[in-house]
Amino acid sequence: MRKLFKMNLISIMSYASLSPLGSTKVDVWKNYMDQNHFLKSYSFENVSGLAGGLSEEDREELRELILENPKYTSLDTSVLMGIYVSRNAIKKAGWGGESNFGINIGSSRGATELFEKFYDDFKENSLGKTHPLTSPTTTLGNLSTWVADDLQSTGPIISHSITCSTGLHAVLNGIAWINSGMSTKFLVGATEAPNTAFTIAQMQALKIYSDGSGAYPCRSLDLKKTRNTMCLGEGAAVFCLEKGEHENAIAYIESVGYATEKLKHNISITSDAECFKDSMNRALENTKGDIDVIVMHAPGTLKGDSSEYNAIKKVFKNDTPCITSNKWKIGHTLGASGTLSMELGLLMMEYQQFIGIPYLPELKTPKKIDRVLVNAVGFGGNAVSIVLRRK
Repeated sequence: MRKLFKMNLISIMSYASLSPLGSTKVDVWKNYMDQNHFLKSYSFENVSGLAGGLSEEDREELRELILENPKYTSLDTSVLMGIYVSRNAIKKAGWGGESNFGINIGSSRGATELFEKFYDDFKENSLGKTHPLTSPTTTLGNLSTWVADDLQSTGPIISHSITCSTGLHAVLNGIAWINSGMSTKFLVGATEAPNTAFTIAQMQALKIYSDGSGAYPCRSLDLKKTRNTMCLGEGAAVFCLEKGEHENAIAYIESVGYATEKLKHNISITSDAECFKDSMNRALENTKGDIDVIVMHAPGTLKGDSSEYNAIKKVFKNDTPCITSNKWKIGHTLGASGTLSMELGLLMMEYQQFIGIPYLPELKTPKKIDRVLVNAVGFGGNAVSIVLRRK
């Protein structure tokens, strides 16, 4: 196997998130300790389904953000969430008085709510006209550009989409820029607001969506389930990264891996998830200790969950680490899912407490949590694996 580049240790100086679990570390951890899920029913004109949504209190935070700047009234929820979490992360990192840092915030679908609204308006317009802000407010670059404007950053500004591994690819990009010497600091992450009629309908058309039944309608990591149980969710998470060890770092990124499978189908990966096997092996090349926990991608689909589990068994053989996922609780936040999984990994290391899955009591529990491997994969087999190390 080709050797991955020799990367420098990367310090995570801070992070911030917004999801069905809340917007503060205290609330997020408290809700992880809760055995209940945070999925609720969404009903549109002719589409309905369960999804993970923000609390009314956090939606009010976004409404207050809009009131700060008249231009923000035209922005999509995904962009507003990106601005909100980026402000919080920068403040925690102490970067508030600086401007020379890069930004890479991605999304699987971009300005989903706004795009669908403008398209509906266009279809109903007898003159074939659309709103003048349609293009600038629905392009993918809109995500990082508005964050950069809000934070007054002068560093490189990047937005991208690599479907559901987008957030972890943003982390890879930030690390690459830092390793190259072209930037010393990078704000990385992803934001996603996919709880819309068209997006839910698309997932239902793929026959991978939950039917909403049962106490836990998304059965992520339940390898005995007989049907697909994926649910969507909205959320955002970003991280402030710096090169090397820092006294005030909260944790480190020790190693990364990535791989892509040859496409055999628009959404498929092989039964043993060759992409995950390769990305994990590459991440383990620079890892200097045992992996205690793997936060799996595990979207709640039959093939997605089992193929990743098979890859883990092939890589770790008889010494498989403890495994978990958060999608049963908040849904699949698509591009942001990997970064929200990173948040879970950081919290487990900080509190030295494993967050399992209530309907899978047989999952083994680690004696310590010093290293966490986080996985994410996108449609078609774009896999990323990142090793977090406790400080």
